[in-house]
Amino acid sequence: MLNSLGIVEFPFGGFRDAVDENAVALGRRKFGGKSLLEWVVRRVTDSQRLDGVVVVVRNQSQQRIPLEQIPPDVPIHVAKQSDPLACFGAALHQYPAKSIVRVSVDSPFVDPFLIDRLVNASESHPECDYISFRFGDGRPVIQSRLGVVAEWCRSSAIIRADREATDRRDREDVTRYLYSHPEIFSLRLLPVPTELDRDDLRLTIDVDEDFENAQEIYEALGPESLDWQRIAGLLDQQPAIRERMAYLNRRRTASGLASE
Repeated sequence: MLNSLGIVEFPFGGFRDAVDENAVALGRRKFGGKSLLEWVVRRVTDSQRLDGVVVVVRNQSQQRIPLEQIPPDVPIHVAKQSDPLACFGAALHQYPAKSIVRVSVDSPFVDPFLIDRLVNASESHPECDYISFRFGDGRPVIQSRLGVVAEWCRSSAIIRADREATDRRDREDVTRYLYSHPEIFSLRLLPVPTELDRDDLRLTIDVDEDFENAQEIYEALGPESLDWQRIAGLLDQQPAIRERMAYLNRRRTASGLASE
């Protein structure tokens, strides 16, 4: 059994047989000369503290994303379950591990160093079921669009969530049941680096403008200099881009509140 397994989650597009065509297109988009899916997988494999990486995709998406471009030593779990949480539960039965680090394909700048920090923290705090990062005001970073951090989870906690969670939102978001129930699970949120503790950074890819911004960052820094420090330093000198990122973040927050 592995100690720490990285899981790259291909967006599932909701329940049952529905597949989000935008998500499929996202996985196929080219970034740094590779499909975005391949790029993110390779970023995760750069972590020094993960014992392995697996890609989890929905069965309905399998024929429409470039799985052949994934590194040959990275297995692919084609999930047939009805929701994302169940897909993770099934993947853990096929690839047993004591813990996982969850990363979404929409995060091309997920930082291997910050992944390693999560694994290190889990060893220092063996009582924890869930570890990620928080902003200075206490908000979980994973609920933002910052896009450079991941989530560490004890595998038994994911399996328990799969067994107990009934709310649709908890089943669509793999870790929501964990961080929403501190009375059940032991949670720990690490302070995000100060340079990233701001609302005008947006490094996940959700809309075309996000992709354009990511391309600009890639072209400015090059493939070997995409750690979070250099990205934050570059954007600190780009107020116009940060202003647009802040606007997109505010629009997403307003949209989320309206839909509740």
